[in-house]
Amino acid sequence: MTNPEISGQQPSQASLSGLSDAEAAERLRTEGYNELPRTGQRTFARIILDVLREPMLAMLIGAGLIYMALGDLQEALILVAFAGLSILITVVQETRTERALEALRDLTSPRALVIRDGARKRIAGREVARGDLVVLAEGDRVPADGWITQNDGLHLDESLLTGESVAVRKTACGAEGPTAMARPGGDDLPFVYSGSLVVRGTGLCVVTATGLASEIGRIGRVLSTLETEAPRLRQQTRRLVLWFAATGAAASVLVVLLYGLFRGGWLEAALAGIALGMSMLPEEFPVVLTIFMAMGAMRMSRNRVLTRRAAAIETLGAATTLCTDKTGTLTQNRMRIAELRLPDGRILIHDDRQKLMLEEEFHLLAEFGILASAQEPLDPMEVAFHELGDEHAPATVRARQGAGWTLDHHYPLDPALLAMSHVWGNPDPALERIIATKGAPEAVAELCGMTGNEKARLKDTIDAMASKGLRVLGVADARWSGAELPNSQRAFSFTFRGLVSLADPLRASVPDAVRQCREAGIRIIMITGDYPQTARAIAQQAGIDSGDVLTGDELAAMSEDDLRQRIGSVNVCARIMPEQKLRLVEALKASGEIVAMTGDGVNDAPSLKAAHIGIAMGGRGTDVAREASAIVLLDDDFGSIVKAIRMGRRIYDNLRKAMGFIVAVHIPIAGLALLPLLTGMPLLLGPIHIAFLEMIIDPVCSLAFEAEEDERNVMARPPRKPDTSLFSRWLVGWSVIQGSLAFGVTGGLTLYFWESGMGEEQLRSTAFLTLVLGITSLILINRRFSSSIMAALRRFNPALSVVLGLVAAILLATQFIPPIADLFNFARVAPEEIGIIALASIVMLFVLERLKPLWGSRLLE
Repeated sequence: MTNPEISGQQPSQASLSGLSDAEAAERLRTEGYNELPRTGQRTFARIILDVLREPMLAMLIGAGLIYMALGDLQEALILVAFAGLSILITVVQETRTERALEALRDLTSPRALVIRDGARKRIAGREVARGDLVVLAEGDRVPADGWITQNDGLHLDESLLTGESVAVRKTACGAEGPTAMARPGGDDLPFVYSGSLVVRGTGLCVVTATGLASEIGRIGRVLSTLETEAPRLRQQTRRLVLWFAATGAAASVLVVLLYGLFRGGWLEAALAGIALGMSMLPEEFPVVLTIFMAMGAMRMSRNRVLTRRAAAIETLGAATTLCTDKTGTLTQNRMRIAELRLPDGRILIHDDRQKLMLEEEFHLLAEFGILASAQEPLDPMEVAFHELGDEHAPATVRARQGAGWTLDHHYPLDPALLAMSHVWGNPDPALERIIATKGAPEAVAELCGMTGNEKARLKDTIDAMASKGLRVLGVADARWSGAELPNSQRAFSFTFRGLVSLADPLRASVPDAVRQCREAGIRIIMITGDYPQTARAIAQQAGIDSGDVLTGDELAAMSEDDLRQRIGSVNVCARIMPEQKLRLVEALKASGEIVAMTGDGVNDAPSLKAAHIGIAMGGRGTDVAREASAIVLLDDDFGSIVKAIRMGRRIYDNLRKAMGFIVAVHIPIAGLALLPLLTGMPLLLGPIHIAFLEMIIDPVCSLAFEAEEDERNVMARPPRKPDTSLFSRWLVGWSVIQGSLAFGVTGGLTLYFWESGMGEEQLRSTAFLTLVLGITSLILINRRFSSSIMAALRRFNPALSVVLGLVAAILLATQFIPPIADLFNFARVAPEEIGIIALASIVMLFVLERLKPLWGSRLLE
């Protein structure tokens, strides 16, 4: 991407009066406020209309209207209640998604200190105009993009834009300013960017871009154009519901015509047609899907994982590629002292800090590193020095930062000498002052007057430390007895104390999480804005293959076809810009991968939203990243991703069990509704019976499947193929076998009892009892695909216990409570007939148990 030209925006270096209020007002009027526009934001009413177009929701409402037309108000109200709940959940989720741009807009509008008409003035960030002169100080959030006209040791944290965990050093432009803006990242650039944080120093900058024209605005513009991809499960379920609805409608019409033509009585024909249509109407599917996703989201929240779009849980279980940011995701996004190294080669690593009190030389190295840092630091590296001091530094460090010791002078970093020094005044005026310095090892070596051979040995040491992804600083100290301090720190006679290496440490849970993902067939790709050397070192620590590293410069030169080919073999991408992260995600999606993307910064938001599953860090992550994601890790623990993947696979397995069970159950229900037409027996199941079965027993039984534990190989099998149907041919075949056998038992016993002269109400009661026991057998046989029913029974499922208890209560009520028996037109079944039904159900269960091993492994593919 070419850099935008800067024309007519630089005031003369000699003029520091800034814009006038009138000039600023005019530019705000013509160019707009320094904020992201609200165009394209969906209103609450628009979201509701979009939700009402969902086929699954339309099916729920349509079924409710059918029941209402039949006068079955109770069942109609139940369906409408489910529909209302679904609308509420979806609207809330969609509304929260719309807040992504709002969060980004808030971030780009901090308070700003500007110079207008020669006077300093604090204004709202949205009122900053192009050409404004902004005063920057430690702790400020930069309100807009610009170039630096005055610089006093400015260091900025640009991790929200670049992903780099270390603050970058800034320099100032010449009198005329730059001709073009550079992209964020890297030291010694004279540019600042909206949303970045000043961690050290002060300065002045001239604003060159506000709102959408800024770097963060470019990200917001991309984010606003992206559409969250509909979950594949929802797409498959839509097609399934529509197919069943069409088949049921055709079957209903056919039954009405056949019944009316061959048996007469068009009213009975209409009732038979309605009963068959209701028996084939799959209103349970959307209910069960909603229940599974809601319960899955609740279970994941117990593991500190927030699900913003519940359907993404299932998609995560199908993920084939996990793209992860480095800073704040794999690492802790904080610097830590990793190693202290003395000039004689002795080393003290982080894990050996307890030895620190035994070595005076290590004392001095740590002490002077702390004294060369700010007393209340914001810079991550200086924070790391203070953390070291809090734990292990000698008491003299704290004594010198108080009790009469004063910080007399600060020598800031200079591009010509990358070192900084603090001059500490002694409480005893007769004693010498202490000068502590730290900085680039080469600069510190120069201050210490090292010889050429000493510098060469030092360089070899530094290169070895840097190859491990460590940030290396040199530390030295000097004494000064004069009353006046020199203008330059070069005037001091420094003593080299050693090297200090810092690292952004890997999260403890990462290596094991990476291993589990690899065993589950999930590829890990690290995408970072950091340098290739650091990225490779972190990847090696995490267990990610780092043999080939793709850089941002290489990516920029690639065509889309070349990128798709290259990304198939690269697992580490370094120096990647925000729009390049988006290209990588799109390339993986185009290659047929199911992509999960983790991140925490503003720069991650577009790729988080574009991925099939965006996973944001909740603790250190920005609001923008969280709002653009489907899943948020509340504890920022990368290991929680593995738990989420396991949960996603478990939900999908159990959902297939529930859906297969529902299809199997519909076969005997539809068969009993059709049997009178084929045999001439009285109508067995009316609308109220089928409504009762479908709207109470089926969804409740499906809850038992939701509570089932993982299949034993859930994390040992590869992700399912992206084009795998929710209803594979093996699952359809298994459902047909179960349903056909259940109908054979139910229909066969019903015919046997009818030919034995059983009355109509008792026959209907017997058919219903046989059907319910058959449904119970199907629940038991489908609990586990990878083990036997006996193994499944040994794994306690509290929801199943409740379901079986409820089924027993329903059967007893229909037999022994007269009002309920009259409502269903039932008569009491004799004990010997109950025995025959129970025996037939046990035989059916045994036959299905013998058949299941022939299908079990294929059902989990």
